[in-house]
Amino acid sequence: MTYKALDIQKIRSDFPILQREVNGQALVYFDNAATSQTPQQVIGVIVDYYSQYNANIHRGVHSLSQEATDAYEQARKKVQQHFNAAKLHEIILTSGTTHSINIIASGYSEILKAGDELVVSTMEHHSNIVPWQMLCEKTGAVLKVIPMTQQGTLDMKTFDSLLNANTKLVFVNHVSNALGTVNPIEKIITKAHTVGAKVLIDGAQAAPHIKANVQALDIDYYVTSAHKLCGPTGVGMLYGKEELLKLLPPYQGGGEMIAEVTFEKTTYADLPHKFEAGTPNIAGGIAFGAALDYMNAIGFDAIAAYEQELLDHGTAELKAIEGVEIYGEADEKTAVISFNVKGIHPYDIGSILDKMGIAVRTGHHCAQPIMDYYQIPGTVRASFSFYNTKEEIDQMIVALKRSIAMLQ
Repeated sequence: MTYKALDIQKIRSDFPILQREVNGQALVYFDNAATSQTPQQVIGVIVDYYSQYNANIHRGVHSLSQEATDAYEQARKKVQQHFNAAKLHEIILTSGTTHSINIIASGYSEILKAGDELVVSTMEHHSNIVPWQMLCEKTGAVLKVIPMTQQGTLDMKTFDSLLNANTKLVFVNHVSNALGTVNPIEKIITKAHTVGAKVLIDGAQAAPHIKANVQALDIDYYVTSAHKLCGPTGVGMLYGKEELLKLLPPYQGGGEMIAEVTFEKTTYADLPHKFEAGTPNIAGGIAFGAALDYMNAIGFDAIAAYEQELLDHGTAELKAIEGVEIYGEADEKTAVISFNVKGIHPYDIGSILDKMGIAVRTGHHCAQPIMDYYQIPGTVRASFSFYNTKEEIDQMIVALKRSIAMLQ
């Protein structure tokens, strides 16, 4: 792949937190799959909102309200363009991926009936499992599961066998947060559509690495969170095809989502406001747009290519350590490495690495079915971003070797 070389030191200087120390050591932040860090360009947008034009949106004729409304709706436009949604009102701004999924699950509680079937994968985050279990309990629908393989990929032959005329919805993550596996969503969407099923893609882990084109992929619903994309927490996106969103009832009642209210009857607002009850995270929404601007200026092709170098380097270095086992070695994966050291609990490794200034995630990563499949309590997960370096990976390897020596 041809791509522009990244000026990593310039990029790193954009992130204030990368300059700090943890436990007396320079911070090495390898927990990007949980939350990415935020550049000054995005932080500045948040500060500017609260300093210069803090006001509620869509409701005021005064200048501050109009400025805030314009900035918020411009951010929605940036999200639409980034994911190539056909229409602006197909972008619902939410509090994050979990909120987005629950909007759809709640809406389908009015549509599904006993005997309908839903298909979910073994590799899902809990937020893309639990709402559907709750939906099945409420409606009598049946939840079926796509199994996974030892390599950390989905068993597509079994997926084919699960699809039938009763299949109404299919839920799959674009990228596994625990393993980094890039799932074949194009094939999944095409196969699901052949039986008339709709597909929701959880893009929370994919969005920092892959620019999903929702029209080209013919995605029915796509969800993600800004805090995975160098943006703030508490804001995210639900994309849905216009005709599908119109079929669903509102998720919450309140201000903003109404057209007219009387004590006799209330009529609901058109999309997207139908699903945006109450005062939103205005600063967060505006910052979401700024974060997309920042990452697009760097370029997603360049980000993907550089992160592949980090993944290859980290994988090779970890494999050279005796007793290390890596989980999830799909041919296509993002810069996530989940591993364990034989005879040592992942929590103990993570705790000692933290003492050396290295932030990794340990546990089941809200993907307990994956851990059950491998029959392990959890993993150590090192997840890299475009502002990380090979030198930081080398620091982690040295610290890991020291940790192993202390714990064995």
